[in-house]
Amino acid sequence: MKNNLKILILITSIVFCFNSSLFSTTSEISGSNLDISTLQDTLNQAYSIFQDTNEGQNADYIPELSKVPSDLFGIVIVTVDGYIIQAGDTDYSFAIESVSKPFTAALVLQETKEPDILLNKIGVEPTGQPFNSIIAIETIPERSVNPLVNAGAIAAVSLLPANTAEERFNKIIHFYEKMAASDLSVLDSVYLSETKTNAHNKAIAFLLDSYGRLYADPLEVTDVYTRQCSIGITTKQLGIMGATLANNGINPISGEAVLNSEYIPKIFAIMMMCGFYNESGFWAYAVGLPSKTGVGGGIVSIVPGKMAIAAFSPRLNDAGNSVKAMKAIEYISNKLALSLFKQPE
Repeated sequence: MKNNLKILILITSIVFCFNSSLFSTTSEISGSNLDISTLQDTLNQAYSIFQDTNEGQNADYIPELSKVPSDLFGIVIVTVDGYIIQAGDTDYSFAIESVSKPFTAALVLQETKEPDILLNKIGVEPTGQPFNSIIAIETIPERSVNPLVNAGAIAAVSLLPANTAEERFNKIIHFYEKMAASDLSVLDSVYLSETKTNAHNKAIAFLLDSYGRLYADPLEVTDVYTRQCSIGITTKQLGIMGATLANNGINPISGEAVLNSEYIPKIFAIMMMCGFYNESGFWAYAVGLPSKTGVGGGIVSIVPGKMAIAAFSPRLNDAGNSVKAMKAIEYISNKLALSLFKQPE
């Protein structure tokens, strides 16, 4: 009996030590000299500094987005080791909107197994125009230009091999679920609101089709694209999606290999050049991280091999980018010297 008790105590001690090492705040993050405590402190600082910022306003051209409480604010860091560090409203489900675009572009690469399909069928250059620009389509010879503005994103949806709209959409949401390690669903109220107001995107689809730069039925593709943008995502789930890219395509929470690693540098390049619409140059200059923004108020930024930073707040600036989320990520990147352009000291 005494021997059994000794064995039980020994096993309990081993388990306790193992669990303590997992949750130690001094654990270093893979590929960096940063630890959990430093990340948490920096994230808390960013939240505290910017939580009362009230610049900008909700997107109102999609009526349902104007109803989102304007003061919501959440920040999450997810490391490639699977640590999740957070502050604020990180479990509020908001419309993913254009933050979806790099993930669908990645899915196109995965599904077609054609490394240059985005380059050849869509393009990879920034437009210098607003994200829903018709002028960019008419004045740039390649027409769709890049997969992170509406025209290129609609074209990307059309490139997914599928026989029906339902098959096309199911491929998208199931891929997102693997990236997020969570079940996801469409926010029906947002989808209905966008469906009633997406005439401009339908026009883009038909215009691309007229130039031979759309690869499926325009109305079907526009509807699937609208449903894609209406998927609900939390800041925490978005952070996990970003961390899966940062972790070479392996989800750090589920451990599943979701995306072929050879495609990831191509996605990072597009995110760096085009992820912030016509503020992409500023973002590269000020923050130096491949990122994607959306009018739902979400932003995800990637530190390859280390972590992802996701932030959400619905008030947008004139370019359609979340004011609080931008400020928070910029602060964290600069405080921790995360820019990809920073030289080693």
